[in-house]
Amino acid sequence: MAGSAEPFLRLEGIRKEFGAFTALRDIRLDVPQGEFVCFLGPSGCGKTTLLRIIAGLEEQSAGSIHQGGRDISALPPAQRDYGIVFQSYALFPNLTIFDNVAYGLVNRRAGRAAIVARVGELLQLVGLPDAGGKYPAQLSGGQQQRIALARALATSPGLLLLDEPLSALDAIVRVHLRQEIRALQQRLGVTTIMVTHDQEEALSMADRIVVMNQGVIDQIGTPLEIYREPATPFVADFVGKVNMLAATVESAGQVRIGLRSFAGAPCNGSAGRAVRAYLRPEDIVARPISEGDSNVIDSTIEKVEFLGSYCLVKVSAQGMEQQPLTVYLSLNFLSEQNLAAGSPLRLRVLAERMRIFEA
Repeated sequence: MAGSAEPFLRLEGIRKEFGAFTALRDIRLDVPQGEFVCFLGPSGCGKTTLLRIIAGLEEQSAGSIHQGGRDISALPPAQRDYGIVFQSYALFPNLTIFDNVAYGLVNRRAGRAAIVARVGELLQLVGLPDAGGKYPAQLSGGQQQRIALARALATSPGLLLLDEPLSALDAIVRVHLRQEIRALQQRLGVTTIMVTHDQEEALSMADRIVVMNQGVIDQIGTPLEIYREPATPFVADFVGKVNMLAATVESAGQVRIGLRSFAGAPCNGSAGRAVRAYLRPEDIVARPISEGDSNVIDSTIEKVEFLGSYCLVKVSAQGMEQQPLTVYLSLNFLSEQNLAAGSPLRLRVLAERMRIFEA
């Protein structure tokens, strides 16, 4: 997919200032045709502002946008080729579902027969074939969001923009709808950019994630790269759960945390350097430990947080100088071993999975 020479969407040096405040600085991004990209980051990081600039709803202070080889940097929204879905559905309450979906086609002076056929096709596509005669107020939130999606796709845009489209929905509907949106996007092959602050949503839906922090891009990568190989402490901390540990480099591949040394860590020499080691809870394991195993720690369970089939277990480890660890253990394992708060637990640290950053 990334093999084509010219990206479908190219952002170069995008900057946005609101008075003295810089909301975005030097944003550069290439999006190939058909890719699903998520802008992920905390509130106020600039992700929605960037989406609005792509849509022409907000004007950049500097930089250019090319879509399909065309410079759209200064074009008004109506002359850009996209469909957009907002968090709030933004359906016209006084129009029927049919007329809501047909809105963009009517504006483009499409023929009546073509409009009827296209709206029918889209309502089928989003799983609401019989909703045409209803009004938005007669539909649930999840159904309204499907209609908003159908309306955005009506004119067969080259680009689909989704601004936190699922955040107003309840959890079960949200999970169901994100699977549907992803399947629909893959079927249509439409290049899609979605803004979200929900990491689970980004990890499960995106081909690539753009992690944003305070107006800049911290990392661009596949969900697996972002999760397994975070490029900055911010990404490591923001995406997924992580143990953040004060450590010292002892030698190449060796770090000390508290009084304990761990071999196999991905760090280079210069002994005595203060660093931070980031380690995912699933990279501290309680599987059977043999005598010769290195990086084994003895710990005591402090707290068990039940999360369904697995639990988040907080432990205090010997020699780690009051730096508690969080590990994931399956409910079956806890039950079989009869483990609870106060129980001793031997663990093995997968030091090779650590991410080491300067302190």
